Amino acid sequence: MTVLLRTTGNGSLAPLRRLDALWRLDDRASAALESSIAATILEPAGRELVKEGQKIAKAMLVVSGLGARYRLLADGRRQLISFVLPGDLFGICHHPEPLAVSGLMSLTSLGVCPAPSASISETLDHAYRVSNALEEAYLLAQITRLGRMSARERLLDLVLEIEERLALAGLAQNGRFQLPVTQETLSDALGLTPVHLNRTIQVIRREDDLQWRAGWITIRDPALLARKVGRTPTKVTSAR
Repeated sequence: MTVLLRTTGNGSLAPLRRLDALWRLDDRASAALESSIAATILEPAGRELVKEGQKIAKAMLVVSGLGARYRLLADGRRQLISFVLPGDLFGICHHPEPLAVSGLMSLTSLGVCPAPSASISETLDHAYRVSNALEEAYLLAQITRLGRMSARERLLDLVLEIEERLALAGLAQNGRFQLPVTQETLSDALGLTPVHLNRTIQVIRREDDLQWRAGWITIRDPALLARKVGRTPTKVTSAR
């Protein structure tokens, strides 16, 4: 059942932190975001929010929780294309009558709200554009992971990407963050069988570069691990 979650006080600051980190927001943009976040709708885990090929009615902003964009094959196999995190946007299109090119589902309880119009503020428009550019960069990274990386490299590169993304929203500190997903879900994201993924996780744990317990990940030294994997921070603008 969908629940209307009216936030109190500061509400969830994660979306505001992320967009402000992408482009410094003015007071008008911040007020519009806070107003939308104040009436967040909480979707239960496992809910299909958008179906592939469905007409996109309005742009939405993720306030809390974890979701995923995905595609299903005719035989039922599933490929997760990207994870959807607090502060991410979906459904922002610049052409008339847009259709969804992938499905969107909630992996945990997912808080969403309407994304304020970019026309409200030039700074909000800039933040949305940078967010869209980052989304494209993450999709390109996913293609590279699936096409050229080993199982170990895929997993570590994805973990580093998620840490980087959550840090923008203030949800990762000192390399520690929450990732409440099953190994089956990760398998669908990384193109690996659950057995192969489990073996890869055990190898990584023995290397002691990170701890992974009860849905929490702690990367001991994110910069060092990034160098080992050959990952560089994702950048799409030189303006900040």
